[in-house]
Amino acid sequence: MEVPLALLIGLLTGVATWLMLSRNLIRLLLGFAVLGNAVNLLIFTAGRLTRDVPPIVPLDAEAIEGAFANPLPQALVLTAIVIGFGLLAFALVLAWQAYVRLGTIRTDEMREAEPPEEAKP
Repeated sequence: MEVPLALLIGLLTGVATWLMLSRNLIRLLLGFAVLGNAVNLLIFTAGRLTRDVPPIVPLDAEAIEGAFANPLPQALVLTAIVIGFGLLAFALVLAWQAYVRLGTIRTDEMREAEPPEEAKP
């Protein structure tokens, strides 16, 4: 189960890198979202995937015996999903406002704060 997930994580990381190298602001934001999903899968895989085993330890157990699911990666990924969605929504609103005010979503054309080329010494 870990080998297909490792390949999927590598594929998602490659796609995210390709998207983030684009000069299009929307592709850049989508690249960050895909990279966040790749990191979430990496955390799940590092937390040892087990099937049909709940992350619950019986009350009468002295030590954990047998297979068990680690609840820490599940909690971290759930938190990361919520924070990532909120950050993506906020970034998309900022990108929309940049498009409305500047008229473009290409990052190399968003140079309103820089002085023009002929004004540079």
